[in-house]
Amino acid sequence: MSVLENVKLALSSLRSHKMRSVLTMLGIIIGVGSVMAIVAIGQAGEETLKSQIAGTEHTVELLNMPDEGDLQHNATPVTDPFTEEDIRTIEQIPEVTEVVATSSEFSNVRFHEEVLGASVKGINQAHIQVHGMEAAEGRLLQAADFLGAGNHAMISAVVRDDLFADTSPIGEIMYINSSPVKVVGVLTEQEGLMDLGETEVFLSRNTWRNVFSKRNINQVTLKADSADDLQVAGTKAASLLNQTHGTENEYQVVNMDEIMTGIGQVTRVMTIVIGSVAGVSLLVGGIGVMNIMLVSVTERTREIGIRMSLGATRGQILTQFLIESVTLTVIGGLIGISLGQASAILVSQLAGWTVQVSLPVMFGGLIFSMFIGILFGIIPANKASQLDPIASLRYE
Repeated sequence: MSVLENVKLALSSLRSHKMRSVLTMLGIIIGVGSVMAIVAIGQAGEETLKSQIAGTEHTVELLNMPDEGDLQHNATPVTDPFTEEDIRTIEQIPEVTEVVATSSEFSNVRFHEEVLGASVKGINQAHIQVHGMEAAEGRLLQAADFLGAGNHAMISAVVRDDLFADTSPIGEIMYINSSPVKVVGVLTEQEGLMDLGETEVFLSRNTWRNVFSKRNINQVTLKADSADDLQVAGTKAASLLNQTHGTENEYQVVNMDEIMTGIGQVTRVMTIVIGSVAGVSLLVGGIGVMNIMLVSVTERTREIGIRMSLGATRGQILTQFLIESVTLTVIGGLIGISLGQASAILVSQLAGWTVQVSLPVMFGGLIFSMFIGILFGIIPANKASQLDPIASLRYE
């Protein structure tokens, strides 16, 4: 009897006991579906987390990390990690297309009698372009705001909700460090894992200096045309700043490859651990398959005796029941894979993640379903092949 004929015979047997077959497959469906969903969700979460940290703008941040020994010996702490001259130096690097320079200070922001603590940032025009800022109300800071001395500000949605609860903030005057600042725009709330709704106020760098009477730059971010140029640009910038300031390794660039590798390792371990727990249901499902196949062998003892009396070998009997077991688990596995992927897509859409449908994972799930069928079907199939033909014919 060919494999195709055995498959047809297996399907016929499953159809003759529909309810029992469905209940038996349920363990396989739940097990395979759970593992597929967890793996797919884990992959989607990993990619989303990486994209949120690395971004899609081809940017990298420069860090100022003074040596601990230098900090102990210097009586005067370094207050200006980056200077205007540093920015002009970095802008000359061929691979650098934009330099985002940011000054930050935490301060109280007041509107009438309402007072709110906020992170007040002085930015250049590249900050708006690189970070893709959009205005939900009013407008963004424009070129005239960066060139002139107009005290204009953009605020986050959190500042609007907490400080201007009963009025539109556009055109209103608020006070930062006793300096009047006019609100010209409210920023659109960002969506993503790393956007937690921060309390922020954005000023032009000129306005920020006037408000706080400081010139320091706390953060520098570089933008390149491609990811390949990004690490080169960062390395060159760090080297130039170390030469300019006479330091060895005080200025460094964030190594995104190491960060991405670390994120991947953490998410993979979590996926494996959670997936292993879900895989326990596959073990339970496999035991259910073995149980039903043993019952099927007992019920069909007389049929086995007839087949053997007509010339069927023990190998053919073993193959017949083994294929029936594999057919049962493969059908359950296919249903489980479909439900698992559907669940992963639903969760990804609800969470705002990129949907991940991995064909290798789906193929692996199908192969694993076949393996479960062979593993838990071999004992019932072997029992069927070892039956005595004469005793089987007499079985009632």
